[in-house]
Amino acid sequence: MMPFNDVGLASGLLCGFLFGYVLENAGFGSPCKLTAQFRLSDWSVFKVMFTAIVVTAVGLYLLRVAGVLAPDSVYVPPAFLGAVAIGGAFIGAGFAVGGYCPGTSVVGMFSGRVDGLLFSLGLVAGTWVFAGAFDAVEGWTTAGDSAAGDTLPLALGLPEWLILAVLVAAAVAIFIVGGRIEQRFNGPLDADASMRD
Repeated sequence: MMPFNDVGLASGLLCGFLFGYVLENAGFGSPCKLTAQFRLSDWSVFKVMFTAIVVTAVGLYLLRVAGVLAPDSVYVPPAFLGAVAIGGAFIGAGFAVGGYCPGTSVVGMFSGRVDGLLFSLGLVAGTWVFAGAFDAVEGWTTAGDSAAGDTLPLALGLPEWLILAVLVAAAVAIFIVGGRIEQRFNGPLDADASMRD
């Protein structure tokens, strides 16, 4: 049986390989396609990631309502909003400058891209610096604890179905608005074109 449910190394390697294969075939291993998101000429990354979030959130909600999934069966990590903002700013800056996130840099490296290799080496160096400076920045990792709750319905005090409805509406709006902006830039890069650049 495939080790999808295992929490060990085999499950992580298998899921990582499959995730990387899909990223590469979608053209997400190319920094050209990724930086195009920041130039607003290609909304593929945002559409894919936001769609994954919405489908997962709605799916988990429906499974809980149907009684298939126990309410406490999914671990929700603490919401440290300040830490998320700091980390998001750092990774966003690196993403915009280098054209890679940690995952896509590994995909680029194994696709034979030298810039993917250099970005991955920078990732390791940055991790080493962070580990060495952890005592000095440890307070940042737990900044902005959300006392109201760790999920949006708890933090905002709103029903879960309402939050999901807003997310679905936002996804539809992003597809419409993003698609129109893409057309002004002659459409998104397809996977073949992005891998040639």
